[in-house]
Amino acid sequence: MTIVIEQPGSGIEVERKKSENDEKELVIKNGGGFAVPNSNTFGHNFRDYDVASARQEGVENFYRTNHIYQTYDFVKKMREEYAKLNRAEMSIWECCELLNEVVDESDPDLDEPQIEHLLQTAEAIRKDYPHEDWLHLTALIHDLGKVLHLPAFGGLPQWAVVGDTFPVGCAFDPSIVHFKYLKENPDFNNPEYDTKYGVYSEGCGLDNVMMSWGHDDYMYLHCIGQGHTST
Repeated sequence: MTIVIEQPGSGIEVERKKSENDEKELVIKNGGGFAVPNSNTFGHNFRDYDVASARQEGVENFYRTNHIYQTYDFVKKMREEYAKLNRAEMSIWECCELLNEVVDESDPDLDEPQIEHLLQTAEAIRKDYPHEDWLHLTALIHDLGKVLHLPAFGGLPQWAVVGDTFPVGCAFDPSIVHFKYLKENPDFNNPEYDTKYGVYSEGCGLDNVMMSWGHDDYMYLHCIGQGHTST
């Protein structure tokens, strides 16, 4: 099976090829709804970043690179560049289709195209919260920012697109996934950033705190740029 999508005027063309993952199906319980698995694709607990698995080494290497290069100055630069919202114009579904080409290197649980992840998430939430239509939409679009990895959106490396986020501009918290690699970040020993509050002040509010750059922040910038959030 091959699906080709062309976006007029954007120069975007994506080809979807059938893979082994196309043969996998969600388990449906009697009476409808999804059966929640007890383990991830590789037979381990969810979000276990230390257990030996087929993806563990690649995930750890991802976080090492991510933690070295996600600096305060880098985040400021990315926010200024991508706040222009001038990369492409398309429908939500056309954007979803683009994620056929993205597999999240930071995820220890999945090695499937992100379109499968967002559809599974949206359908599972629709089952559990049938009357919260805003939540169904949120689940569907929550990872659309991962198009940043595609050439039409800048072709950013995965360390600048995916992975758990954390505050920059202040001391890094030891609870951050693979904290040890943050010691190689230039901001780690920078006196401007290595204190509890860094460039911020106590009680300044999350609206004034910058997080590591990636798909979450990009999607947030799109939402506020389109007037779809009050913050």
